[in-house]
Amino acid sequence: MTTYDWRWYRGEQLDTHTLYALLALRTTVFVVEQQCAYQELDGHDLSAATDHLAVWADGTLAASLRLRTPVSIREPVTIGRVVIAQDHRGAGLGHRLMAAALEHLTERWPGRDAYLSAQAHLQNYYAGHGFVAVTDTYLEDNIPHIGMYRHGG
Repeated sequence: MTTYDWRWYRGEQLDTHTLYALLALRTTVFVVEQQCAYQELDGHDLSAATDHLAVWADGTLAASLRLRTPVSIREPVTIGRVVIAQDHRGAGLGHRLMAAALEHLTERWPGRDAYLSAQAHLQNYYAGHGFVAVTDTYLEDNIPHIGMYRHGG
């Protein structure tokens, strides 16, 4: 059984090794595996308003996601860049990843709502974590997505 090392990083605290690992995993899955040509370097990773969860297995990044908080307290925290390396899928890591994200969100931003743009085929997965669809299905990078919202209060 794989032992995972769960670590949170603030955007401005990311070291070069960790940032490279995050970008490499996301590029491997989103750009290469899912064949999406999109702007991965979007200017949010190093922001003080961004928290990253990195899940390491034997020094290799197995999974990650990021939380971005907007300036206005009326807007939800955005969960994005949720990714699991191919050889770590199918064992429940994704559910543990989302549970850790929601726990962190509650601790850091009590009462804040959450929003994510989910790949449409994962709608039931996110619904299992309290998210409800708030948009129709739309194409993002040629993949059907749906906007989903979770109340924090």
